[in-house]
Amino acid sequence: MIGKIVERKATNKDAAEIQRVVLNVLEEYGLKPDLEGTDRDITDIEAHYLNRGGVFEVIEDPNGSIIGTVGLFPIDSETVELRKMYFLKELRGKGVGKKLLSRMIETAKNLGFKTISLETASVLKEAIGLYEKFGFAKINENHTPRCDVAYKLDISGK
Repeated sequence: MIGKIVERKATNKDAAEIQRVVLNVLEEYGLKPDLEGTDRDITDIEAHYLNRGGVFEVIEDPNGSIIGTVGLFPIDSETVELRKMYFLKELRGKGVGKKLLSRMIETAKNLGFKTISLETASVLKEAIGLYEKFGFAKINENHTPRCDVAYKLDISGK
């Protein structure tokens, strides 16, 4: 058991810890990190997320160490991309992903977005299962070199 966790908004002060979590999970699954390209967004959280109308949050353990991350990256006025939803091993399998994804969907709706997109790698089977349970539909669009699967979720309420 990891004890009480804290979810909070991230700032650039968290960038090194966020990178540690993301790069750790990528390495665990045999995926190549790319801080010059695909992962450049986590080098400046404020510019890439907050200043664009998006959201980036971290999950901390009781000692204040970051053990999970998630971001909503605006693509245009109607679409936001779910990015960097990564959890260290000790956080997985405890229902945190379901709770966090549910809250990110509500946050995206409250911010006025109509669609959530995401790209992932097929080796992240648990994450893909979660996305599919929430109704994300597989699409044939892919822009990120490390990712081989893309999904969209209509949150417009139509």
